[in-house]
Amino acid sequence: MNFFEKKNKEEYVIIVGCGRLGASLANTLSDNDGNVLIMDLSKDSFRRLSATFGGLSVVGNGTDIQTLKDAQIQNASAVIAVTNHDNTNIMIAQLARDLFHVKKVIARLYDSERESVYHDLGIDTICPAALSAKEVDKILGKDEEQVEK
Repeated sequence: MNFFEKKNKEEYVIIVGCGRLGASLANTLSDNDGNVLIMDLSKDSFRRLSATFGGLSVVGNGTDIQTLKDAQIQNASAVIAVTNHDNTNIMIAQLARDLFHVKKVIARLYDSERESVYHDLGIDTICPAALSAKEVDKILGKDEEQVEK
């Protein structure tokens, strides 16, 4: 069972960034009875959430300490920073981990060269370019296996 399949009401996830990825994560958590709060600078971003979204949506800056306190970050079991800006995501991740002691912190990075640096700091990252490259490599590997048969 993965994190998104847990139906434990004790789980409280904060997602910062309501783009395609953030909205998709929030919808998945909500659909699985997760307790989720999604935050974005733009109210218009929340249009990406499904009509059945059962979490909270907050217009706010995920790098603002008071906004994070208002979102009850101290109670969060996970914080996922998926804005369109690497520096913003890392700042949110560092605040969540170092100031509020959130156990699971994930930041999306576009610059794959930064990934190892943040892993050294103890921040879990996802990098779309690296993930895409791995998937393409996997698909190419499957094609080669089919040719060999």
